[in-house]
Amino acid sequence: MWWAGSRRVLRSTQRSGLIQLSGGSGVTDSGDGEVKRLRPHLFTTPIFYVNAAPHLGHVYSALQADVQHRYAALCGRETWLSTGTDEHGMKVQQAALAQGAAPHSLCSSVSMQFRSVFDALGISYTDFVRTSEPRHHLAVTRFWETLAQRGYIYKGNYQGWYSTSDEAFLSEGQMAESTDPSGNKIRVSVESGHQVHWMSEENYMFRLSSLQPALLRWLQEDPICPAPFLRVVRRWLEEEELPDLSISRQRERLSWGIPVPNDPSHTVYVWLDALVNYLTAAGYPDPSTGPWGPSTHLLGKDILRFHAVYWPAFLLAAGLPPPQKLLVHSHWTCEGVKMSKSLRNVVDPMECVRRYTRDGLRYFLLRHGAPERDSDFSHQTARSLLNAELADALGGLLNRCTAPAINPAQHWPRYHPTSVPPSAHAELQGLLGVAQELPAEVETRVRNFQVNKALEAVDGGVRRTNAFFHSQAPWKLRGGGAEQEAWADSVLYLTLEALRLFGTLLQPAVPGLAHAILMRLGVDPWERTLVGNWFVAATQGEGCKFQGRPLGQDRGLLFPRLDEQRGA
Repeated sequence: MWWAGSRRVLRSTQRSGLIQLSGGSGVTDSGDGEVKRLRPHLFTTPIFYVNAAPHLGHVYSALQADVQHRYAALCGRETWLSTGTDEHGMKVQQAALAQGAAPHSLCSSVSMQFRSVFDALGISYTDFVRTSEPRHHLAVTRFWETLAQRGYIYKGNYQGWYSTSDEAFLSEGQMAESTDPSGNKIRVSVESGHQVHWMSEENYMFRLSSLQPALLRWLQEDPICPAPFLRVVRRWLEEEELPDLSISRQRERLSWGIPVPNDPSHTVYVWLDALVNYLTAAGYPDPSTGPWGPSTHLLGKDILRFHAVYWPAFLLAAGLPPPQKLLVHSHWTCEGVKMSKSLRNVVDPMECVRRYTRDGLRYFLLRHGAPERDSDFSHQTARSLLNAELADALGGLLNRCTAPAINPAQHWPRYHPTSVPPSAHAELQGLLGVAQELPAEVETRVRNFQVNKALEAVDGGVRRTNAFFHSQAPWKLRGGGAEQEAWADSVLYLTLEALRLFGTLLQPAVPGLAHAILMRLGVDPWERTLVGNWFVAATQGEGCKFQGRPLGQDRGLLFPRLDEQRGA
């Protein structure tokens, strides 16, 4: 029989020569006899800036974090998932002024849009941090005071090229020459394309330059995935000067933000403010919540420098461990063109939910998106992929093996090992190979931030099972004698077990569809974990509790095919 579950475990037990692993207990012995509870691993999305409505890039970050969070739960590990909105800074102040609204009212309205989209997509966040909240104000204040006490903050005159859109000072290597619509020469950010302007003012400075060696040591742990982004950060830290960082703005220019502790004439730099949201989600600075970490941050490549240079430097300066992992994804285009309001090609996530259903959109983005490169959205591609993989391959397999014409008893039949015809041995071994190898492959892919490859592997298993079911044709075996009847039952058992495996593994990506599969198969909620879960046990002579179990209620098609009107 094949067991699927987490490799990171605290203990194992032996039964019948086979290993069954148990999930982590979340406790540890401190060495002095005192047992302390470990902090759950914290998965985070970026907190999203409230200067625009949610778009596909925001949704993709949230979905990737959600899969990591849900998969950990599937393996018996306790984790948290935090998301939220970044509500301070010059752009918010300017947008509120232009609309004649109070900044907090604008922030509340857009923040609610993010909540609504994430709720509609089933993002299983355990915390939603708004940087305008009092608890976050407290965390930022305490964090600033810690940096100051440890000697990492000083006051100085800063001058340089500043991007208002990015809210960041840029070095020479981060800028390029360009021209504005009138043909005038200007400087722009290489990473964002936004124009920069020369600025000089008195600010509080962070001693970033002193932390370059510590950051390089952190990079030796390979904390950034995929590898191309790790190479980018290594190049920044090995080849570029790392100047001290301006971490405040004059409050007379920027009033919408958190005041610098003990100096209300300055406002805390929006990126220092925003990054501390991860500590806020972890309960900082409440001592009862324990120390900070471990953490995995999901983020887009456009904010890589802030998360891979500034954030670990801030944490190290405060005496806290840097992030355990940064999972970085690329951008989404629309039919090969960068999304832009002016081009009217921005894809609305809520409209996509209406067209493709919640799980349809989740599946498409996770299956089609590749974190290491930009991915393209088109309605034609979405419709074709969802029809092929969810409606036809997965839905078709479930419908066929549970149809009353093929499974008139509407139950799990028994497996008969002596009924296997010689002509079916090769295909049977191939199907059993799927059951043996797929859980480990999915685990490896998810941990390596390759959810698209994990779903590709599941789809490959579905197609392999479809081919087995079609070639063995159990509907043709009925009435052909006891031996053929026994093999027909065995084929149905194997197919149902394969579907149970697929449904279990698909829960992090498409929880609604996975629930529908497992409900139709009669799998109870407490039987849907990967901890100690046995698949195709009957093929190894072991007892299988599903044999003879009734199927669940038939609720119709798993995923109806999309026509051009609905999916275009």
